[in-house]
Amino acid sequence: MGMLMLNKLFNPASVAVIGASRTKGKVGRVVLENLMLDFGGKIYPVNPSVSEICNLRSYPSIDAIPERVDLAVIVVPAKIVPSVMESCGKAGVSFVVVISAGFKEAGIEGSRLERQCVEIASRYGMKMVGPNCLGIINPLAGLNATFAASMAKPGNIALMSQSGAICTSALDWAEERGVGFSRFVSLGNKADLDENDFLLEFAENPDTKVIAAYLEGVKNGPEFVKIARDVSLKKPVIVVKSGRTSAGSRAVSSHTGTLAGSDQAYNAAFSSSGVLRATSMEEMFDYMRAFSSQPLPTGRNIAILTNAGGLGILAADACLTEGLSLASFEEETIEKLREKLPDAASLYNPVDVLGDASAELYGYALKVVISDPNVHGVIVLTSPQAMTDVESIAKTIADLSPEKPLLCSFVGGTRVRQGLSILDNSGYPGYQFPEKAVSSMRALCDYRDIRNHVYDKPQTLDVDRSAVSNVFNRASRENRRLLGLESFDLLRSYGIPVVPTASASNAKEAAKQAEKIGYPVVMKIMSPDISHKTDVGGVRLNLKDAGEVERAYYTMISNTRRYMPSARIQGVQVQKMISGGIEVIIGMNRDVQFGPLLMFGLGGTYVEVLKDVAFRLAPLSKKEAHSMIASIKTYPLLTGVRGERPYDIESVADVLCRVSQLVYENPELLEFEINPLMVLPEGEGCVAMDMRGTIESKRADI
Repeated sequence: MGMLMLNKLFNPASVAVIGASRTKGKVGRVVLENLMLDFGGKIYPVNPSVSEICNLRSYPSIDAIPERVDLAVIVVPAKIVPSVMESCGKAGVSFVVVISAGFKEAGIEGSRLERQCVEIASRYGMKMVGPNCLGIINPLAGLNATFAASMAKPGNIALMSQSGAICTSALDWAEERGVGFSRFVSLGNKADLDENDFLLEFAENPDTKVIAAYLEGVKNGPEFVKIARDVSLKKPVIVVKSGRTSAGSRAVSSHTGTLAGSDQAYNAAFSSSGVLRATSMEEMFDYMRAFSSQPLPTGRNIAILTNAGGLGILAADACLTEGLSLASFEEETIEKLREKLPDAASLYNPVDVLGDASAELYGYALKVVISDPNVHGVIVLTSPQAMTDVESIAKTIADLSPEKPLLCSFVGGTRVRQGLSILDNSGYPGYQFPEKAVSSMRALCDYRDIRNHVYDKPQTLDVDRSAVSNVFNRASRENRRLLGLESFDLLRSYGIPVVPTASASNAKEAAKQAEKIGYPVVMKIMSPDISHKTDVGGVRLNLKDAGEVERAYYTMISNTRRYMPSARIQGVQVQKMISGGIEVIIGMNRDVQFGPLLMFGLGGTYVEVLKDVAFRLAPLSKKEAHSMIASIKTYPLLTGVRGERPYDIESVADVLCRVSQLVYENPELLEFEINPLMVLPEGEGCVAMDMRGTIESKRADI
């Protein structure tokens, strides 16, 4: 699906409104009136009860219209929508927009009706928008097939939204600020056409410069990531995703599952695909304005021009918080500023032209600063002093056409309103507070990096697939969902280094296994009912001889039975004691929408306390693995601090890639966690010390 496939949806030669009404205020009447305002094609009201509506001949049914109709807008009760769609299919209609509500959002019967509509559309090769939507708008073609209160102004922003109310609010906001659209789509229930289809269309549409979306979810997560990754290399994709705090309904027991809510999966998906996530509708609007009017910066060095020192400081703080840098001016720039700025003015970044600065002085300073080769973008701040001519300053800015992004913040209320209006009408986004301008500048810089990003393909590593099959089949035969000691066999199958490990069912056997492994050793309780062994005294470290091993065995069994008397104890694991490293965690939780969601962070018992973790979608390339590792706040601990030797980060990246392939190739693995992965000093590798995995109850042979 793309521009050619959706051309008749946005540029129809004819539109039928099925359910058009003579009664003012009814949805069918509003849709018809909106179409009649600017649309140059043929309009056909369809209503079996009347012969004429709004001076247009009304037809009793779609098949009574004497020519084939490109687009049908359906506004009838939900229960008769399927029969209407059947008629549309027989009449050769290409697209339908179902505005009617009462489908899956209304319950079981509505879901049945919706499935019926999808089946009919598929059978006739029609494409459907909705149901339960506001409609669509193509301002460039004069097409307003909605019941919105106003028509969108032509522009270069394509917006789609799952919420009809947000659509109408966005139209009202845009009208006040002079923001225009190339496409405007209310997605509704997305029973047929969805965000992936419209992403492809917007990407190919030459009139669209910016793509924005309000989404409550996506229909096909992996396909969304694939499409968005391609689209974001061409045009910025800005998304507001609601439901940030919703948690998955499936119970989880691992650290990864606890920390990996659905919003983490969306963050990982957006990060993997180059989507700019806005945290609010307001922020999305801010970004839209910046991208629709400004060039992309070539770097992150920003200059600030202000008539108020306090505003300049706030903007400077915001720049550093947002990951931007304050540009260092060339000496020539400073000398030019010194020529005309007052003696009390600040010539360095931020440049303070003082409270009584005229529009001419603003313009001079702005031209000098923006010409500096070290400056990649400029933020202009204005505070309305008694002597400040806000409107003249706005006009001076509006007359400029720099090749670098220029964002403005006029801070105030009634005294800056006209100045902001002048900026809006000239195409320069004017923000009410400095932080908003800085955030939008950061988005421009981020997208510059996204557009230049090169996505490496993940390597496919050699795997012992027979051993993998044995692990899963054995668990399935024993009707177990929790993997036991065979977890280490699974890791070995993918070339992941594991600590020497053996199991024992009594104290003597534990001592015997310890002798084979070599002292010192670690002992851990084995039980399918115990997720976190340390919580029940189920881990003993640094055991140096057989006597310590036997005593630790009895103590551990006693502690476990005291804390969890009903737990099934299968024995103990005996492992080689590894020291001199740092513990990290690598985990996976299978997200219902996007599939395997990988987690990385510092490991051991503190992962849930620190919550310093990063998430990415599998599969990972080596480059993405390194980026994931470097993204945690405690990354400097891995690189070596205060003269300490760095740890073997390259080996961790290799394990991440191998885990990525493991969880991607084995969808029956629902949860997975190596905790800890002991990372040794640089050049010495890493080793998995403990692993847990949860699988589906049934497994077919690989």
